[in-house]
This record gives sequence, C-alpha cells and structure tokens, in this order.
Amino acid sequence: MQKTLDSERLLTELDFARLRNLPNGQVSPDLLDTLESLEQVPSQAIPADVVTMYSQVIVADLQTGKQQKLTLCYPGDAEPHVGFISVLSPVGASLIGQRVGAIARWQTPNGDHCAAEILELLFQPEASGDYTT
Repeated sequence: MQKTLDSERLLTELDFARLRNLPNGQVSPDLLDTLESLEQVPSQAIPADVVTMYSQVIVADLQTGKQQKLTLCYPGDAEPHVGFISVLSPVGASLIGQRVGAIARWQTPNGDHCAAEILELLFQPEASGDYTT
C-alpha cells in the first residue's frame, strides 16, 4: 500500500532539533509547519525503513519511471548534480520522514507537480547505529 499522509511520517527528535536550529530564514514557514506536524521519536526508535537525514534512497519518478539514488542532506552539503539533495529543497522536504513504499510529492519552483516512489533505503545512519550524524 502506498502511503502519502504526513501523519504517517516520522522524524527523529535530533533531526527536528537540528532543522529547527538552522539559521533564520533557511527553513520556510511551510516546511517548519510540516516538520512540527510529524511524529517525533528518539533516534534509537526510528524504524529502519524511514528516511532520515543522510539517508540514501532509490526513488522512481512516477511519470517516467526513471530511478535515481539520492542522499538527503543539510543545505551546506547539497550537491544536486551528484545526488546530495538538501532537505530544504522541494524534493528533500518531501522525502524526510517518509517510509519505503511511500510516494513523495512536491512542486517545482515553476509550478510543476512531481511525485516519486521511494523504492529502497540503501543507508540510514540510525540503522547502522549512528545516532549523532
């Protein structure tokens, strides 16, 4: 079953704290509202199929079927041309807290609506025992 509701998304308490503490103006009010609406759990309790910061995922564009490997990161580490996607970008904001099998939806700056299925979680820091990244 494909999941799309924010209420089904989870966020680690550490990711929430770090995102909230980014310099003023970096986190849009809409993203902050989304983050605050997500269920927060301790890093040690996050399921291994949830996209957290620095998770590597394989997504498939729903329209074209094209698959891509993406790593969700903070703005300072973003390098979109190599797949490092800022959590503050529309794509990144749609991925955070989603589970494998979910559909991430976002709108591009020019107004196009996009969607991709999260096919696989290749790496999640918490699943490897890293609760501080």
